[in-house]
Amino acid sequence: MNNTKLNNTKTRLDCIPGTLCDQRLWSRLAPALGDAFHLRHVPLHQARTRAQMQALIASHSAPQAHLVGFSLGAYLALEHALAHPQRVKSLTLIANSAQGLLPAEVETRQRIVTMLERNAYTGITRQRLRELLHPSHLDDASITGLIQQMGLDLGKDVLLAQFITTIDRPDLMARLPELDFPVLIVGAEDDKLVHPDDLRAMAARLPQATLHLFKDNTGHMIPLEAPQALAGAIRAHLEAMDNFNDNGGHSVPRPLIS
Repeated sequence: MNNTKLNNTKTRLDCIPGTLCDQRLWSRLAPALGDAFHLRHVPLHQARTRAQMQALIASHSAPQAHLVGFSLGAYLALEHALAHPQRVKSLTLIANSAQGLLPAEVETRQRIVTMLERNAYTGITRQRLRELLHPSHLDDASITGLIQQMGLDLGKDVLLAQFITTIDRPDLMARLPELDFPVLIVGAEDDKLVHPDDLRAMAARLPQATLHLFKDNTGHMIPLEAPQALAGAIRAHLEAMDNFNDNGGHSVPRPLIS
């Protein structure tokens, strides 16, 4: 029995959120994907160390998983896949670079850590929202309110743990050729935190890569800003994989989409 299928009808996706996010990050993606998919959530916010984060991914994902990771969750999913390739059937990496954090983002996080250690946490600032979202979504309260509420609910301890234990993200680019299973890379040209050229370089190194870059009205928070388009990319990715398997592995390589 395929452990990524539920009752032979639904495809299970094991979803790993980003910093200061929980299952609400996927609240727009789930209905966009439709009834053929069942999203399982990895409660990353419960971890306080890098080892605990990896243990949560291992314990909450299927023996042969369709892993979907966003931002920090995508980097951790990549680490998990490199450590346990036999446990991964496919990988979807959203808004994350295998090269780790940009220097400017490292400086921002170090500054936030210093402030948090001295002061109370009052939530995600308007300036931070400008870094996370495309300008067209800054006045969409259904998006900004959800991001801010997740931040307030998860709070200072979670933010400190996630920032401190994951600022150091080794460059994993040289190891990408080890991943000999389908990998979907999703990003946005206007993402202020992840350079799209990093994603192009990742796709070039992966044996079975599909690259999907959003060009309009999308920033870093892709699952909230572009759920319909993200759902379409995931569906196409998994359908192509199923067709490949049904044809005995003889279909042509998937194209890069930009």
